[in-house]
Amino acid sequence: MDSGSGANPNSINEGSSSATAPVPMDSQQGGAGELSSSPAHPPSRYESQKRRDWNTFLQYLKNHKPPLTLSRCSGAHVIEFLKYLDQFGKTKVHVTACPYFGHANPPDPCSCPLKQAWGSLDALIGRLRAAYEESGGRRESNPFGTRAVRIYLREVRGGQAKARGIPYEKKKRKRPTTTAVSAASGTQPPSGTQPPGGAAGDDSSGGTTANVGTVTAAATTNSV
Repeated sequence: MDSGSGANPNSINEGSSSATAPVPMDSQQGGAGELSSSPAHPPSRYESQKRRDWNTFLQYLKNHKPPLTLSRCSGAHVIEFLKYLDQFGKTKVHVTACPYFGHANPPDPCSCPLKQAWGSLDALIGRLRAAYEESGGRRESNPFGTRAVRIYLREVRGGQAKARGIPYEKKKRKRPTTTAVSAASGTQPPSGTQPPGGAAGDDSSGGTTANVGTVTAAATTNSV
């Protein structure tokens, strides 16, 4: 991905640091393990993106010195591929010597390198992991799901959080309450009990419903 020139065939779109940010990559033809598509049903945006990512990775293996086959690809090669993509990044990652290290909104530009955002890499690995198995690869030998790749992504997330002053926090799932479980099973809670956070029927705590999506939305609204 090129920060100051035209579109690059290997570019990755980084509109935001979202973990679901799309990662458009060039589409190559041919190659072992390429995903097939049905002309009768146009693929979704996700499927199209996954196919482009997969074909690009196969081309990367082909151009590797020395050339690599998919069967010999390991987690170390996947990490090498992710580092290779950094040259096309658009996310400013401050080095420790930079006066803006840890500043989310630096007042002036600096010469720190541009890299791929952690969210983009994380989403990319998710698509490639799925594509590997869809192309006939075994789950237990999937190089995109190795411990080494997970550790690398964790280190990238932590490093970028410190350098950019933007912590990546995991969304905590709210456990269903007794009332929520009872509502889902069609049974009534013991007499005299009340949902936590208020009187019976009071959803001020945002967690007295069996609908997980509603609980999440309420929790988000209350936190704001």
